[in-house]
Amino acid sequence: MARLSDEIEEFIKAMLNESRESQLQIVRNELANYFSCAPSQINYVLTTRFTTNKGYYIESKRGGGGCIIIRRLEVRNDDSFMESINEKIGDSITYNSAYQVINGLFEAQMITKTEADMLRVVLNDRTLIAANDNRNRLRADILKSVIMIILNKE
Repeated sequence: MARLSDEIEEFIKAMLNESRESQLQIVRNELANYFSCAPSQINYVLTTRFTTNKGYYIESKRGGGGCIIIRRLEVRNDDSFMESINEKIGDSITYNSAYQVINGLFEAQMITKTEADMLRVVLNDRTLIAANDNRNRLRADILKSVIMIILNKE
């Protein structure tokens, strides 16, 4: 059986996919009641599963019962997008951060599952073990280069 966090994530994503708009408005307490959990569980899912790295923007509104707006970010395949990716990656990146970038590109359908899987293998710590202290720097260089090739940028 899936963990509650996974169920909540899938439920929210399904609601977003069914919506004709790129955003969804939910009431945290109502969602918590639906899943018979604490509102903090909803917060946990929103802060860990719906991040900007994964292509989402969360806005919280107070008053009138309060609501949360989840926006799906539009990822564009242009120079400004590549600049933001290069800035996000920087000169050095940990595996966990690279993993989030890869997942964000996959969820935005900019890379295939196979490409995402290959990047995860190429960039993991075991593969880059010989790089020692330069592992994160090498990982950043590889990630930026491969993303540029996949997205046909030079």
